[in-house]
Amino acid sequence: MGKLDGKVAVITGAGSGIGKATALLFAQHGAKICAVDLDKARAEATAAEIVNREGQAVAEQADVSDRLSIQSLAQRVVAKYGRVDILFNNAGIGHSGSVLECTEEDWDTVMSVNVKGVYLCCHFFLPHMLAQGEGNIINMASVLALTGVPKRAVYSASKGAIVALTRQMAIEYARRNIRVNCISPGTVETPWIKRLLEERDDPEAVRKNLQARHPIGRLGTADEIAHAVLYLASPESAFATGMNLVIDGGASAG
Repeated sequence: MGKLDGKVAVITGAGSGIGKATALLFAQHGAKICAVDLDKARAEATAAEIVNREGQAVAEQADVSDRLSIQSLAQRVVAKYGRVDILFNNAGIGHSGSVLECTEEDWDTVMSVNVKGVYLCCHFFLPHMLAQGEGNIINMASVLALTGVPKRAVYSASKGAIVALTRQMAIEYARRNIRVNCISPGTVETPWIKRLLEERDDPEAVRKNLQARHPIGRLGTADEIAHAVLYLASPESAFATGMNLVIDGGASAG
């Protein structure tokens, strides 16, 4: 028996990185997975891998920054399963640049995906959780919501907003049996980090700089973060709401 047997879990950004690792882990523990990604092929690949491992999954293409896309997604999920138990708002984008280097377009794009995306998913999935009398929402924040580093202006701002929204929602809906938590990873080996390194003149120097921010001496892995998300999604964390679970290799400890 798994920790999540029979639970319906919607995971955004499930086509790669932490989202994919979490989808695979949740399925391993008995959840029915709705793997959501802007890239349909990636969502389908994640769902297919779960099914090949004898799990249950469907793939859905959706844009978390688009109201109609998420409204339609929520309708499709509830029509298929009759409920939604877990919402993991994982989808997000990164951006490198200071306030002076960040254009207005950059700012609006990152905020639209990282913050508005969480709002829209909660806005359209939460009513179904309230109607069924229970639910569990997990939002993806970042250690950069807690500590300042150069060249991460809009990204840090977006993740700080997610931490604040998580706490507000936790207070708002605790008496309605809805738990809302977030997770703040340090730097994790993801496709975005890989692309960031590839774009630099000296990728190894950039990697060493990223590693140096973490007293543990390395970057995190998607699987390590997925297990932290599993804790927040499972009955073992039943007393936890409004929490920001920091998994950052010690980056925020100094």
